[in-house]
Amino acid sequence: MPQKRLHHAVHLGITHLECAWILRDQLGDLPPTTADFLISAADRAAATWREPDAGIWEGREGDRDYLTSKLMCWVALDRAVKLATQMDAPGEKVQRWETVRDEVRAAILYRGWSDSAGAFTGAFGSDHLDASVLLVPVMGFLPADDERILATMDAVEQELSTDGLVQRWTGAGDEGAFVICSYWLATGRAMAGQVERAREIFEAVTGHANDLGLLSEEINIRERTLIGNFPQGLSHIGLVDAAWAIAQAEDAEHH
Repeated sequence: MPQKRLHHAVHLGITHLECAWILRDQLGDLPPTTADFLISAADRAAATWREPDAGIWEGREGDRDYLTSKLMCWVALDRAVKLATQMDAPGEKVQRWETVRDEVRAAILYRGWSDSAGAFTGAFGSDHLDASVLLVPVMGFLPADDERILATMDAVEQELSTDGLVQRWTGAGDEGAFVICSYWLATGRAMAGQVERAREIFEAVTGHANDLGLLSEEINIRERTLIGNFPQGLSHIGLVDAAWAIAQAEDAEHH
């Protein structure tokens, strides 16, 4: 079932191992049950990363090798390697994770880049853009000022963005702009040191919040109204992340 494979990639990469990595200084030595769970999560990412799935948006075109799904498997493996000591992971497992992590990275860099699109694209072998690839710098796979990331952000702005409101993918048509995608773009611009542009995008999307400061899942590009699930927690997570990235970039400029 492709959706289940997708959910494993995202769930393992972000919710579990990524959170454990972020909280590593507070966690100390992990209880054996927690360590065993994280180790099994990394093992599953290593075993299944080559499998196609329905992608982060669960598209209707069938299973594909979506770049973001591979990215999340890379995240799971990268964080597992870094947490190996705290998890008391066996050496042979850590070596396996390192090897597979490097294989995933090589695949993304080689098969995820499209010369014709001049950007990282939604799936291996595709020329179609997908805003979810904006997670590549956010998750630390490549620095935001890498020329390939800068080119990808430029392509997303040119093809998928209207006044800072970013749609999910090539050919979205009348679909609304997804709030989280706009915040991913703002975060990437800030991380690349492009603070002014990051703030412009941030303010463009945040300006659509209602009188209580709440945002929905999407924004109607033509009518500039909130549509979709409301209020949408993911949108507000994106807001906080982007605001933090901008603040950090501004602080770096002043020092």
